[in-house]
Parts: sequence; structure tokens; C-alpha cells
Amino acid sequence: MEAVIETIGRAILAFTIMMIITRLLGKQTIAQMTYHDFVAAITLGALTANLAFNLQIKMAQLIAALLTFSLIAYLLMIVSLKNRYLRKWFSGQPTLIIQNGKILEDNMRKLKFSLDTLNQELRERNIYNIEEVQFAVLELNGELSILRRAEYLPVTRKDLKLKYNKRQWFPIELIMDGKIIHHNLKQNQLQPDWLMELLNKKGLRLDEVNYAVKNSNGKVIFDLYDDQMSNPIDKE
Repeated sequence: MEAVIETIGRAILAFTIMMIITRLLGKQTIAQMTYHDFVAAITLGALTANLAFNLQIKMAQLIAALLTFSLIAYLLMIVSLKNRYLRKWFSGQPTLIIQNGKILEDNMRKLKFSLDTLNQELRERNIYNIEEVQFAVLELNGELSILRRAEYLPVTRKDLKLKYNKRQWFPIELIMDGKIIHHNLKQNQLQPDWLMELLNKKGLRLDEVNYAVKNSNGKVIFDLYDDQMSNPIDKE
């Protein structure tokens, strides 16, 4: 029983430490898995697992190793931000795969990037003809960024000289889980009374609203708990 309690305690501690480390390393580490991020993630994951379940190794030793590797990952991130040459070595750099519509076989060979993989990446972006591609770049995180040739780019309202609303706002969440998000209202110079007046005009109570957002064109959208759907698709 003591071993079970110790394992639970160590697991909670390991999870807490990893949450703190992840917050310190920042969102970029999660979103863009570069070379040193990949190595750090594997190492920290193994150490965290041992901290949670390996009762034969002292907790203090595992925490010391975990903090050491976290410090190394953090220092590498700082150095990469400040030094462009070291950043290339630690994180790698984007590589052209297609240039002016021509596949760069040497670059693909260096990256171990096959034609099958290239075709799959293109199809996932609804490109089935290689002639549509002007440039393709393999980014640091392994994603393929593509620029189509001008004649294959989608037509916009500006191209057609159609009228459109040039002024747009960032969507503002007003209500979530039936509760007013006062911070968002205050940050955007909106008053709770204004929101309650909107609810009254719609004949709604606050506790009936699951989610409300002021979208990019200034219109307020309400999503209710009761969607009045007789046969929801995902309901058993």
C-alpha cells in the first residue's frame, strides 16, 4: 500500500514539474518541434516516467536530472534566439524542396524526403498537379509550406473589385459556460449592461447561453445550451 501511495505522489509531482517546465519553455517549443526540442522532449519524457514509476531510483536524483535537462533545453532556446549561426545548428533551417516549379532532388536526398512523401504533402493541400507549385519549403517543424503559381492562386474579392468590409475586429469571447467573461469586456471597453441588454432583446437568460462571441464583423453570436435539435447526430 505504501508503494502505491508513493507512486501516486511521485506521479503528481512529475506531472506538476513537467507543467512548470513546459510553461517556462513556452508555446513555441510545443508548436514547433525542432531538433533540440525533439531531443529535450524525449529525454524529459523518459525522466518524468522514471520519476513517477521507478521506485528503485531516488527521487532526488531524478529531480536533479530533470532540472538539469530542463536547464539545458532552456539555455539552448535562449542561445538560439540570440545567435543565428547556433540557431541553424541547434534548430535546423528551412529547406527549399521546389524552386520555380522545379523539384530540387539534391535537397530532398539530403533530407531523406521521398517523392511519395512530397506527393502526399501536396495532395493534403488539394494540389494534385506539380505544375501548380511555384515554391515549396520544408519548415523547421517538418511542415511543408507551399506557394502556388500566380495563375493557380484563388481569386479574392479584391481581385474581382467587389465591395467588402475593410474594417474587421478580432473575435471577442463574451460568455463561456454560462458566465460573462468580464476581463474581455473590460479589455475591449464593453459594459456588462450592454451585454445584458442584448440578451434581453433576444429573450434570453444568462444561464441559457453556453457561448457568446462578438465576431470579426462586429456581430454578436449566441450559442444556447438547448439547441432544439430533436435528433443530434452524436447522441447515443
